[in-house]
Amino acid sequence: MPVCTSACCGMIARVAILAVGLESMLLATQRSSAADQPIVGRPINSFTLPDVHGREQTLAALRGDGPLVVLFVGVECPLVGQYMPRIVELAAAYAKQGVRFVAIDANRQDSLAELVAFGQRHKLELPILKDPSGEVARQFGATRTPEAFVVDAAGRVRYHGRIDDQYGVGFLRPQPTRRDLALALDDLLAGREPAVAETPAAGCLIGQTRIASASDSSKPSTADAITYTKHIAPILQQRCVECHRAGEVAPFALTEYEEVAGWAETIREVVNAGRMPPWFASPEYGEFHNAGHMTDEEKQLIDAWVDAGAPQGDPRDLPPPRTFTDGWGMPEPDQIIRMSDKPFHVPAEGVLDYQYYEVDPGWKEDKWIIGSEARPGARSVVHHILVFIKRPNKIYLPLLPGELISAYAPGMKPTVSESSDMAMLAPAGSKIVFQVHYTPNGTPQDDISYLGVKFCDVSQVKYEVSAGMAINLSFRIPPGDPDYKVTASYRFRRDAMLMGVNPHMHLRGKAFRYEALYPDGTREILMDCPKFDFNWQIGYQYLEPKRMPAGTRIFCTAHYDNSSGNVSNPDPTRSVVFGEQTWDEMMIGWFFAAEARKK
Repeated sequence: MPVCTSACCGMIARVAILAVGLESMLLATQRSSAADQPIVGRPINSFTLPDVHGREQTLAALRGDGPLVVLFVGVECPLVGQYMPRIVELAAAYAKQGVRFVAIDANRQDSLAELVAFGQRHKLELPILKDPSGEVARQFGATRTPEAFVVDAAGRVRYHGRIDDQYGVGFLRPQPTRRDLALALDDLLAGREPAVAETPAAGCLIGQTRIASASDSSKPSTADAITYTKHIAPILQQRCVECHRAGEVAPFALTEYEEVAGWAETIREVVNAGRMPPWFASPEYGEFHNAGHMTDEEKQLIDAWVDAGAPQGDPRDLPPPRTFTDGWGMPEPDQIIRMSDKPFHVPAEGVLDYQYYEVDPGWKEDKWIIGSEARPGARSVVHHILVFIKRPNKIYLPLLPGELISAYAPGMKPTVSESSDMAMLAPAGSKIVFQVHYTPNGTPQDDISYLGVKFCDVSQVKYEVSAGMAINLSFRIPPGDPDYKVTASYRFRRDAMLMGVNPHMHLRGKAFRYEALYPDGTREILMDCPKFDFNWQIGYQYLEPKRMPAGTRIFCTAHYDNSSGNVSNPDPTRSVVFGEQTWDEMMIGWFFAAEARKK
């Protein structure tokens, strides 16, 4: 009854941490993709674009007599959503000083109707323009969303880059440490050159399909035959659309050609960087039922397809669409337990503490649970849910409120028994405890998350499934340490079958490994996660359960990066100990195992 996850390739902002060194690489990419002339100091020629109401807007009319902030946006880019409250705030604050703001969308996949809804959702009062050909984006040298440019009264770019450093691909800070756009505006308004005129802008690549150039002649000639319908759609069906479809957690769908073609460059980038699909177990150790990594052949097909200009191909080559179960991913639950009668309000921005809810499910007799599924009410802002059984008359650690029964993270499947004779015991009088982690995404939302459970009769149960853990509560990670090691172990007292493992750390988590020491002295690496990512709370479900003879010990080794090189680090200057919030740390090697039921 392990916690598991699908092969979802949801591209969500809170996914995949970028190293600081990568930011400079992104900046170099932006420059090389634009004209040879540097972006800062570049003159911007007059242009005319339609706004979302069909009115023609010119650069001169938009600029007025003061600086003009041009922000390139995309309606489905998660980082754009996170930054929209900041843009609304900045536009209002600087309007009195003659600064104007305009948003430009150059994504081929974003329709005017979607742009109208985008403006309404974020309460934008600034002009929103559509750049259908991408010519204006190319003139600026814009490659990502969100990406900001400040144009002076003479029509020259004086600042280019990010809005500030609070949000990035896969990380967020409680507050920005440098408000780059505002500081550049302050300098210009004071008659000074911006102290920092260019910064890296991380985000989604603008969706303009590249036309293959003569320099691509070195690519295999078969690239011309690689098409969306014949080669790429089957990969997306298998790896991505479970999350990237209408109504699911991913921020955009990958089920139609026009949408996929607009995201082609971003798809290639995140696949080649290993950020998507989200799967972090080394292929060297263990075979997992829910393995989500892409093969080298699939990566090469995507790369060649994008190089070829993302051709559509013959619609007759399209595979039949995958079918998905609407509603519950497990059999219809016997009971639904809500975390609260009142919703939790998730603000548009900020960093939130974990929320805890204890609920009495009314169990007057023992319950044998054969399946459970945690589900968010507001999918786009729920980072993860952990659900625990709190048994009566049992003392638990303050920061671990019970025994793990189910978990949710984007793409994760329900917790369901491997066979009909395996179940988890919830004694009479047990309570249910929800731990919910929210990540604001730019628009305020309300959430009531909930749990569905499926019961079976005790006469069916031959094996009792339980969640165990190797845990260390006493570590202290020194300030600035880039690779601090923490270990923990667990000993099986009875024969058991190991069903799956789920490493848990917070924002400083770097790597995690499970090893088994068997009674005969042999050792085995059960799972190795060389690049842990807090944004994806993945459980790793074994293809075949692993036998753990009585006396077997599981050893877990975790590594942490508490240095300034970890862009997700809340504060590299302080020591870090075990704690429940994300700015604290945890070292828990969760696992699910089945033992013969005691009669």
